[in-house]
Amino acid sequence: MTAPVAGRNAQPRPSLTFADTLAMVVGHVVGIGIFRAPSIVAGNSSSESMFFGLWIAGGAASLIGALCYAELGSAYPNAGGEYYFLRRAYGNSLAFLFAWARMTMIQTGVIAAIAFVFGDYASQLLPLGSHGSAIYAAAAVIGITALNVVGTYQSKWAQNYLTLALALVILAIVVTGLAYGGGAAAAPDTGGSGVALPGLAMIFVLLTYGGWNEAAYLTAEMHNLRRDIVRALVLGILIITALYLLLNFAYFNTLGLAGMRASKVVAADLMRLTLGDYGAVALSLVVMLSALSALNASVFTGARTNYALGRDFALFGFMGKWNERAMTPVNGLLLQGAISLLLVLLASFTPDGFETMVAYTAPAFWLFFLLAGISLFVLRRQQPVIADPFRVPLYPVTPMLFCSICGYMLYSSFTYATSLNPGSIGAIVGIGVLCAGIPVMLVARGKPVSQ
Repeated sequence: MTAPVAGRNAQPRPSLTFADTLAMVVGHVVGIGIFRAPSIVAGNSSSESMFFGLWIAGGAASLIGALCYAELGSAYPNAGGEYYFLRRAYGNSLAFLFAWARMTMIQTGVIAAIAFVFGDYASQLLPLGSHGSAIYAAAAVIGITALNVVGTYQSKWAQNYLTLALALVILAIVVTGLAYGGGAAAAPDTGGSGVALPGLAMIFVLLTYGGWNEAAYLTAEMHNLRRDIVRALVLGILIITALYLLLNFAYFNTLGLAGMRASKVVAADLMRLTLGDYGAVALSLVVMLSALSALNASVFTGARTNYALGRDFALFGFMGKWNERAMTPVNGLLLQGAISLLLVLLASFTPDGFETMVAYTAPAFWLFFLLAGISLFVLRRQQPVIADPFRVPLYPVTPMLFCSICGYMLYSSFTYATSLNPGSIGAIVGIGVLCAGIPVMLVARGKPVSQ
């Protein structure tokens, strides 16, 4: 008797190697942020030592969080990832709100934001009119979602190749900046704006490092869970930190700190100064490649939460079906794609779709990130699913540091939501969507599939 093609009895099965998981971690993190954030960080740094110190600190903070997630993932492997951690620690209600936020805001908002970056750069190469960015963004969402619907095998190999290609082109930018730059870094630095705001700079550093937590959604599909999740997270963070430091040094070598402060597109300026207009075209292709890599990883992991939600609540039961042939939650992917397209449409009417979507996701993201960190303390008192999971070193200091970082970022995101910045409208709408999940939760709670 053959296994069912799709249904509630079908389950995720190990199909991801260590290399697959590592590619997902690196590909998800090394996205478009590193091509935008360095100028903002430089503008809030009083010296080059502070500038590079902030990027090292960002890698260290990410490593601290990764160690916490390595314990959670190895002790409680599940396709629902953070949803499963929160459900075991706090119960169905909070877990439902997280899944609601991830389905309607966090992951779909990230997908839409990444798609807009792809659309912005694609429009520079081949303009399609005033709404060209949104058209390209929608096409990217549809194409990557379709790839993932076809199957895990196809999407994971696409991710492997995209991540490898991205790493190679970033190294090419580094070599270009080091070989053809020079002199700028040695120029006298007048101090830029004269104001150093390392706290604000750290917000953008950590946003650039964001995404490694998505490894939690791969735990049910790893061949060697306990070993691979630790290795993939730790090695992934080290690779990412090294790439970021090299790329920032290339920016610094070509533009100097003062030049980085004055630039809004440091990577484009680097390529234009070293290779001329051809360099600017090459950079557009690099950013588009980076966006596709991050987009595929986001689509892949995001639908796993929808699958877990459908397994636990009858109201969303249609998403709790695993397609055995494709080895992927097809219904969860389709709903995620539809919501992402809706967000692309809505954001296309704002001045900056990318900024709007980042603001839309931030408050909910850092709220549940903080709760996931606290859940480690709660779950330490429970019997783990895996008998011998990885244990975070220097407990409880390490998770306390992680929770402190999340708390600071949560405060910063709510402060931004109450500001008069044009992008803050996205944060306000996001908070409203999160609150809208409460009545939906009350309806869904009365019809649980499992406890």
